[in-house]
Amino acid sequence: MSDDQVNKQKRKKRRRRRIQIIVAYIAVAIGLAWFFESQATTTVIFIRHAEKDLTQLDNPGLSDQGRVRVAELTRQLIDADVVAGIDAIYSTSYRRNTETVQPLAKILNLEINYYNPTENEEVLENILNNHKGKIILVVAHSNTVP
Repeated sequence: MSDDQVNKQKRKKRRRRRIQIIVAYIAVAIGLAWFFESQATTTVIFIRHAEKDLTQLDNPGLSDQGRVRVAELTRQLIDADVVAGIDAIYSTSYRRNTETVQPLAKILNLEINYYNPTENEEVLENILNNHKGKIILVVAHSNTVP
């Protein structure tokens, strides 16, 4: 074999080895990305609605004391996380729950995801599947908070 042919074979082997190394690095990078994504921590903040107006019997809104609590709650939750903040809000459609979370949703420019208070497991499953690694606020009732 001539020196030229030997050099060509060596170059082919080196090229093949480089490609194998690149493919291995890409596979490791994809595997690590998948692993870290699967390990992402989802934070769920459960709160009870603020104080309701006891003078209203049918789907009561908030009392004056409840509105004061909402203002303080909103102030505290605006900066729930230094990096990201709240990513999604879940609430039942009861007026007291909606009024508890509306100011925060408006400031954060988030839509409220409404759920049925009797379907807690489905809501939690939805949150864990669709908001992995996020911070979620759930406004609930004293008898339905898990």
